[in-house]
Amino acid sequence: MPFDPIAGEVLLVDKPLGWTSFDVVGKIRGVIRYEYGIKKIKVGHCGTLDPLATGLLIICTGKKTKTIDGYQGLEKTYSGTVKFGATTPGYDAEMEEDAQFPFEHINPELIEEKLVEYRGEIMQSPPAFSALKVDGKPLYKKARTGEKIEVPKRKVTIHKFEQTAYEAPFMNFEVICSKGTYIRSLANDLGKSLQSGGYLTALRRDAIGEHLVTNAWKMDDLIPFIREKGKEFTQNSTNHS
Repeated sequence: MPFDPIAGEVLLVDKPLGWTSFDVVGKIRGVIRYEYGIKKIKVGHCGTLDPLATGLLIICTGKKTKTIDGYQGLEKTYSGTVKFGATTPGYDAEMEEDAQFPFEHINPELIEEKLVEYRGEIMQSPPAFSALKVDGKPLYKKARTGEKIEVPKRKVTIHKFEQTAYEAPFMNFEVICSKGTYIRSLANDLGKSLQSGGYLTALRRDAIGEHLVTNAWKMDDLIPFIREKGKEFTQNSTNHS
């Protein structure tokens, strides 16, 4: 299959656990620069995933980076797990639990009753530990200094928020939501609604619009593919010089 990073490629990538979205972009950019002998190449992603999340990242290269805004506006589909009975400062498992709460009263019926409140248009506060910028500075940098932060609420749309299984204190779920939604905030807010606490222990992005993670590259396959195409490119360039 052809691969032209300069004219532009749109790559579906299954982000590995522990990688940042910028790690994926940096790795792809570095391999393209090295294998193709290119000093500068634009590479960008169409929506951040937290390091502990896995799943679909859309990566654009070269001239296709102009299409990033269009992908960012598409609705996102996620699956994951919330742990009730505790909270963390970042609303996920990247930080230690900072408080415990009762969860014995929680059951699937009560969860369903509260989930209704989080469907449709809602106002949501992003986590203090997030890359969202306030006054030109990422929130997580402010939060790490202990600075008291007023995180502005913003409107997002939740098309679907359903529990797929509940085994106390863990709830598996599926979410379909608009751009800008923080699933960590949904977990935290739902925990509060249940008179408990809640945070994400697992998250996977299954789709961006019609683009599915089942059609995405694993990094272990994508990097050798780019290297192979780079070698073909340099060989062809040498043959035609």
